[in-house]
Amino acid sequence: MAITASMVKELREMTGAGMMDCKKALTETDGNIEAAVEILRKSGAAKMAKKAARIAAEGICRVASEGNKAVVVEVNSETDFVAKNEVFQEFVQHVADVALASGKEGGMNGEDVQSLLDAGLTDDIADKTLKIGEKLSFRRFAKVEGDCVASYIHGGGKIGVLVAAKGASDDAAKEALKNVAMQVAAMNPQYISREEISADALAKLKEITVDSALNDPASLPKPIQNELFAKALDGKFSAEDAAAYEENKSNKYLFNFLSDAAKATLAELAMADKENIAANKIFAGLVEGRVSKQLKEITLLEQAYVKAEDGKQTVKAYLASVNKDLVITKIVRFEVGEGMEKKNEDFAAEVAAQLG
Repeated sequence: MAITASMVKELREMTGAGMMDCKKALTETDGNIEAAVEILRKSGAAKMAKKAARIAAEGICRVASEGNKAVVVEVNSETDFVAKNEVFQEFVQHVADVALASGKEGGMNGEDVQSLLDAGLTDDIADKTLKIGEKLSFRRFAKVEGDCVASYIHGGGKIGVLVAAKGASDDAAKEALKNVAMQVAAMNPQYISREEISADALAKLKEITVDSALNDPASLPKPIQNELFAKALDGKFSAEDAAAYEENKSNKYLFNFLSDAAKATLAELAMADKENIAANKIFAGLVEGRVSKQLKEITLLEQAYVKAEDGKQTVKAYLASVNKDLVITKIVRFEVGEGMEKKNEDFAAEVAAQLG
């Protein structure tokens, strides 16, 4: 059977495959459109297998909502160019709609993701890989539910946020949650409140803060610095650093005159005496202050509200000003590619190599 241009065009519109691939499939099936589609789908699966080892760390997030439920998904591509492709963006929205309609709560590459893939999204991804020509990956999704929910997409899909709350569902509450979703996108809190942080996590934060302080002798209280210098001057400093100390010990920029080796020596001495220094009341106060500051940065309700006119109002105070019964119950923040290895590609070099 003669393969006409109109047949190739029809198959291209159905699958998005290249013209030569469509012509070849039609030739193999003697013009049978349905059989040609099947061949191209199988070809797409083969292409996916070849691309499986490649890194897909670009992509976009999309949200879907209905009533008091909302979902956010992340689907990855290999390049940011494809992430801006209309076909890809429509597909990611389809994934979000499927995830919302499912009874699954979501997760990171977990059973819920796999169940949606098994229910048909694997075939959809194969079709889109055929059409787009890059490895695609449905990485994760999360669902929230509450009296009031809000979602926010930032940077064209680079960040996707969900916020759920209880206690109110009027227009003022919805607007407040939208503002909080923007806050979450911008400030990336790890917790809603301090009460969410486990004792182990708090202990780890304190330990890291202690070690960080000890490894930065210039930030330590003066009495502790003096003790460290006394030990360092007892044969542990070089002659040059000992002289620099004696000449500049009254200078508030003393550490600028010391070598990196001298600073490292002071840090080693501080770490070696960690137990005693940690028991020092002045040092303990320094650590508690730093821990408290970090907690304010990582807990949503204690963060300064980004739209606060005075620059000081907390998110907790902002919510109370809208409705004292409005309580945030869950936040989700996805940022495309976070925690993934990204391939550093030189496309100009790749094209040059292909051209020989």
